[in-house]
Amino acid sequence: MKPGFEEIMSIRGRGMPADGEVTITGQDPVFSARFRIGETTANILAGIGVAVTDIHEMKTGRRQNVAIDVRHAAATCQSSKFLSQPAAAGGWKAVQSPSMLHMRNITQPWRCKDGRWYLPHFNLPHLHDRVIGVLGCNSSADAVAKAISKWDSHDLEEAVAAARACGSIIRSNAEWLEHPHGKMLSDKPLIEITKIGDSDPMPFPAGGRPLSGIKVLDLTRILAGPIAARTLAENGAEVLMVTAKHLPQVPEHVMDTSHGKRSCFLNLNNAEDVATIKKLVRNADVFSQGYRPGIMDKHGLTPEQLAAERPGIIYLSISCYGHGGPFSNRGGWEQIAQCATGICLDNGGLDNGVERPKLLPASACDYTTGYNGAYGVLLALARRAREGGSYHVRVSLCRSGMYIYKQGHVDYPEADMGLTAAELNTIMIESTGGHGALKHLGPVLRMSETKPYWDKPSPTLGANNPEWLA
Repeated sequence: MKPGFEEIMSIRGRGMPADGEVTITGQDPVFSARFRIGETTANILAGIGVAVTDIHEMKTGRRQNVAIDVRHAAATCQSSKFLSQPAAAGGWKAVQSPSMLHMRNITQPWRCKDGRWYLPHFNLPHLHDRVIGVLGCNSSADAVAKAISKWDSHDLEEAVAAARACGSIIRSNAEWLEHPHGKMLSDKPLIEITKIGDSDPMPFPAGGRPLSGIKVLDLTRILAGPIAARTLAENGAEVLMVTAKHLPQVPEHVMDTSHGKRSCFLNLNNAEDVATIKKLVRNADVFSQGYRPGIMDKHGLTPEQLAAERPGIIYLSISCYGHGGPFSNRGGWEQIAQCATGICLDNGGLDNGVERPKLLPASACDYTTGYNGAYGVLLALARRAREGGSYHVRVSLCRSGMYIYKQGHVDYPEADMGLTAAELNTIMIESTGGHGALKHLGPVLRMSETKPYWDKPSPTLGANNPEWLA
């Protein structure tokens, strides 16, 4: 068994699975990175398999075998990279937004006046404009680098946070663990599952799939949250995505993380729409959100309020920094978690003769956080079936980054690694829906009795009514 799998099983609280029930094959490195991206992700996916098996056993009395390939697990952390659509000349072409290519070019570590490195985040238009407003420069790599070179790193980090934008000093792992926020997260489990209310036990609905009849209301966007809900969908849950027309999105992420779901528009700034959300909650099993602290309070959608509205609700909260601590009210994304926890620094190397930090070639914090969220929800649903109760599940990108870091470093022999075309072809599938024909990664977890799959293609946003299926 891979190092770190025991920690995943400790969250389940039922000991290790029987010998032979879980098989994890392969090893890192898969990518040109100093961290065990594949093995870490495989541990969590194997945990999901065990949690699904627990539910399957409740429904049928039978357990099943779980298998995951480390290289396939790693591929899921680059999932949107492999998304493609038919090309005019035949074959398939990658789906990539030009704006995202520009964002990646400037969302990089830059050196500050005090010699430290700092990463500003430019992923969405409004956040881009806030960072540019702090820096007072044009939106180009040269202009951003020059502007940041005039700042002390701590002053810049605080100024960007005050502007409600995103960025992080590049910290070492040791520095993070000594930081008040890092210390706070060190005392928390990878996945927090807290009972927040009482209800009668709720057995799983009848149906052939593990999560048949389980309803999930998904108010998240851009990777971690959508991945959590997509994972529940591939095990049979009914997932209804909720977004609003004005909220910025990344097209390739929407296409790639929405398999198995339906989508509707509801605006949190509209009282009638909030009332509709609360009506949907009364028949939901899971409510998932990734908003900054305070937003849900404004709309009466806190865990405690929804547990009162719907006893037995499983409430999933996803954030960058986690709950509690001085950075908890700050927004953040994949790159921020890598920078804060020491991953970006340790993954660095020489670049034109300069030793500089380097981001991972995969969104490991985002995807593992999404899988952690799904795992926590599965465990909470099983606990609800056994003993009743409403539960709050919390996961964060930084806590996931700390788990990745804890698995240790790995050396890689080549400058350009990854899965071969032949390997990818074994896990790619095709589907046709609201976005037309798509070629994309399919579920990579192997289950001996309940094969994970998506029963509907990725929809266009807002394509469905805000209602549960009959």
